[in-house]
Amino acid sequence: MEEKKFDLNSIIGFTLIFGIVAFMFYQNQPTPEEIEAQKKAKEEQIALEKKGENVDTASQFVAKSGEVIAVNPQDSMALVAAKSQLGAFAYSASLPSAKETTTTVENEVLRLKVSNRGGYISEALLKNFKTYDSVPLYLIKDGQNASFNINFGTTDNRILNTENLFFEPTVTKNGENTILSMKLKVSDTQFLEYRYEIKPNEYMVDFTIRSQGLQQVINSSQTVSLDWKLQAIRHAKSATYENRYTEILYEYDGDKDDYLGQGEFTDDEEQDVSWIAFKQHFFTSILLTDTPFETAAFTSKNIADSSDLDDKDIKVTKEFSATMPLALQGGELNYAMDWYYGPTDYSILNNYDRNLDEVVPLGWGIFGVINKYLFIPFFSFLSGFLPYGISIIVMTIIVRIILSPVTYKSYLSQAKMKVLRPEITEINEKYKDNAMKKQQETMALYGKAGVNPMSGCLPALMQIPVFYALFNFFPSAFELRQKSFLWADDLSSYDTIAKLPFDIPFYGDHISLFPILASVAIFIYMTMTTGQTMQTQQPGMPNMKFIMYLSPVMMLFFFNNYASGLSLYYFVSNLITIGIMLVIKNVIIDEDKIHAKIQENKKKPKKQGKFQKKMKELMEQAEQQKNAKKR
Repeated sequence: MEEKKFDLNSIIGFTLIFGIVAFMFYQNQPTPEEIEAQKKAKEEQIALEKKGENVDTASQFVAKSGEVIAVNPQDSMALVAAKSQLGAFAYSASLPSAKETTTTVENEVLRLKVSNRGGYISEALLKNFKTYDSVPLYLIKDGQNASFNINFGTTDNRILNTENLFFEPTVTKNGENTILSMKLKVSDTQFLEYRYEIKPNEYMVDFTIRSQGLQQVINSSQTVSLDWKLQAIRHAKSATYENRYTEILYEYDGDKDDYLGQGEFTDDEEQDVSWIAFKQHFFTSILLTDTPFETAAFTSKNIADSSDLDDKDIKVTKEFSATMPLALQGGELNYAMDWYYGPTDYSILNNYDRNLDEVVPLGWGIFGVINKYLFIPFFSFLSGFLPYGISIIVMTIIVRIILSPVTYKSYLSQAKMKVLRPEITEINEKYKDNAMKKQQETMALYGKAGVNPMSGCLPALMQIPVFYALFNFFPSAFELRQKSFLWADDLSSYDTIAKLPFDIPFYGDHISLFPILASVAIFIYMTMTTGQTMQTQQPGMPNMKFIMYLSPVMMLFFFNNYASGLSLYYFVSNLITIGIMLVIKNVIIDEDKIHAKIQENKKKPKKQGKFQKKMKELMEQAEQQKNAKKR
């Protein structure tokens, strides 16, 4: 019985809804007078075009591209046509603010221009910075490389885009803060508002999206979608190098963060996104929201790596886009947000306490921890009273001195292996046809001499976190940007001592001196370390001499377009390491004493550990099985 009642109510409900919808369509259909006015307006426009005259844009409501233009409030036909196209939002097209103009708000570090058309930021200038060729640095310029649009449906079955509609600007003051209100009006009391509040000396701009009185205008059954797009303008001398650090990053699920990478990507929707960063190496545009977006989808298109473009011809590095649905609350929009337009500077971003320091690529895990809590504070301390190039050298010296005990242990192990080399060669010759026996005898020799062949590898492994952390630190150090040292005019970019009349693949069209010096230092270092333990190449093992020559060449090609500050670090680091090793070899380590000590160790009964015993047993079993098969 209840089920029948429910069915009857459902039928009545659907009938009522159908009747209401049909009535709405009937009420919103054009009157005969409106149809006649539209017909006359179209005839007049066609007649003017045939005469070759320009059509008065004040009498238009749609451009050829489909973008909404202003209407003249005295033009009744245009008003009727605009109402037919825009519905309730035709009111915004008839206001004096419905024209192609911008409103400027600024502080000491940032200047923003906000367009009446779309209400979005059409120009963002960072006042205190210049590009590599000394022109003003824009993140957004002339509205050509960015867009910010809300797509929504209306209750009278229209689909509108805010980027095509005109907002009315109002500038007020709140103490030292400047407030710009951009309102897309349905009436004087009904509107969609973008509110910008800029504070003194701040790159972060308070931004609010809210609506008032639009419950009956915006269709809540359709998705309200926010689209943000940006083309990353080139700022650095090497567009391809800048492009390596240009990418989309975002925070989701509270405090997790991720990135899209440097290639071309279309990412699936992420959940509960709280900020999105379009990072351009040393400068970043970030949209933050206090109410996380339920989902967000991203795309990144690579332009700087296009095969038909030379580095010098590249104007933008990547194209970014982000699409997020906006949730209605009681039929209204209400989002408290922020815009950040500023440098990718760890100290600035970290001060906002919004997890924005993750925008700076300091390395994952232990590498990022070393940079955050060791190298960044230490380098900031040094650069506070020393020139930046000298600060790099001083920091490198101190790091190498701290790691010198590790270098000593590594070199000591190599010296012991060198002393044992004649005996190892003898074993190799004696058991050249029996690999298992040769391995057993070699391990036995190491055990008697008290030498651990792995002891030289472990110190090297311990240095990897430091080296990799610094590899991430120097390209991300904003302080090095446009700071000169010796012949390098910018430690954050490559140095140039000569320009080539041609381009060498993977190398470039210039010669950088710091990578050459670093490559020479690496070659000398590898000659010293590899020569210390160089043995006859075993079958299946890599050719160490080949690696010794290949590594410096790879360094030379790889770093020719990298930051000169990083090449300076590697040059000084290897130079200091060479010096430390020479001191260890000629002053600290006495190979005759090492040889005598090894001989004494051989005479002493050597107690084998559990691992050594187990390894010996396994090798003996393998040898027995091998002999059994031969029989």
